[in-house]
This record gives sequence, C-alpha cells and structure tokens, in this order.
Amino acid sequence: MTLVQGGADRASNHTGFVVDQLGLAIVAGEYPAETMIPLDPDLCEMFGVSRTVVREAKKTLIAKGLIQSKAKVGTHVRQADGWNMFDQDVMRWHASVKNPTRYYEELFEIRMIFEPAAAAQAAGRVNQIECDDLFILCDALENAESRADFALADYEFHKQVLRLSGNRFLQSLGDLVQTALYSLFMSESSATFPERRKTVVDRHRVVASAIASGAPAEAREAMRRVINDGYLNAVPSKAAPAS
Repeated sequence: MTLVQGGADRASNHTGFVVDQLGLAIVAGEYPAETMIPLDPDLCEMFGVSRTVVREAKKTLIAKGLIQSKAKVGTHVRQADGWNMFDQDVMRWHASVKNPTRYYEELFEIRMIFEPAAAAQAAGRVNQIECDDLFILCDALENAESRADFALADYEFHKQVLRLSGNRFLQSLGDLVQTALYSLFMSESSATFPERRKTVVDRHRVVASAIASGAPAEAREAMRRVINDGYLNAVPSKAAPAS
C-alpha cells in the first residue's frame, strides 16, 4: 500500500508540473488562442512523463478554461475571455509573465468595483471593537521590517475589511484578488518601498477610522484612494482606472 501511495504522490507531482509548465506557456502566449498544443506523445517526451500524467494535466487545464479538446481534432487553446480568471493558478501565471500590465489593470478595475463598496458596507455594520484588528494591521504596516512583512500586513488588512463587510461572496473574491496583488507588491522596485510606506500607512488608517466611525461614504472614498494609489504605483505609465 505504501508503494502504491508513493507512486500516486509522484504521479500527482508530475501532473502538477506539467499543468504549471503548459499553463504558464499558454498565458505567456507561446501557444496563441485557437492553436493546437502538442500531441500527447510529444508532451510525454517533452516532460518525461506518462500518457496518464498528460491526460490528467489536460483535464486540469480544461477545467481552468485554458484549453478545449475535441475528438478527432485535437486540443486547442481557448480565447482568453474563456479562461477562469479567478483560478489561483491562472492568476499566478499572469503575474509571472514578462509584462503583466493589462492583467494588473484588470485586477485594479475589479478592486475598484467591489472594495470601496465593501468598506462602506463594513462601516455600516461594525463597531469600534470589531475594527481593532484593522488598526493593529496599520501598526504592522508601519513597523514592518521587510517588504514581505509589509505586503503581508497589507494583504491581511484588505481581507479584514472584506470580512467585516459580512458578505461571504466578497470575502472569497477578495482572497483571490489579494493573492495576486501580494505577488505584485513583492515584484516592485525596492527603491520605491521606503518612500511609499508612510503614504500607504496613512491612507490605510483613514480607511480604518472611517469604518470604525460608522461613516460609509468616507470609508468608500478612503478605500478608493488606497486602490488608486496602488494602481498608479503598479502601472505608472497609465491613467487611474475610472470609478
């Protein structure tokens, strides 16, 4: 039984590797929309895996919306608008490509749609005690000793706002978007980090104060400023997204 389990684990690892390599290649444009990916025997040779591993990898990519398989035709790449953009692997692959500008533009657009609304909703339903964690996370932002600590505190702050909204859909949606934004922050130029810290901390404290004070309009606007600042820093050559 142990040997069987070990073999299953290895197969699973091999499948994950093939999924990751093919998925990243598709997102990076190495296999454009409507083109065929290599045949199964070729994929087996490329990755040094069995046909079973290749078939499982293709099933996973089909579930993520990246490819479509048709009998007697083969497997082709789907148009990008058919991809599951909330799949964590798909998000990670987009963040890993050489120039993910459009991807981050779209991420900030969707944040601008739901995060200010979540902040406003939180302000209408919570009290000062429930907001203690927001202020603690603002302190964590201010006292972070590394970029990783700072990014984690920022991530947790936005998750907490979404949790305080009381809407489970918002919480789930926010988890996915914030995961991608964490990778964005970690890829920024180190030179911009110390300069931005005070502004970022101050803007987050305004959000926390507005929510704790029960001021929905102020919380909405404060969150808009936080997102807009992040957008302009991430994609400085672009204008801020419309709100």
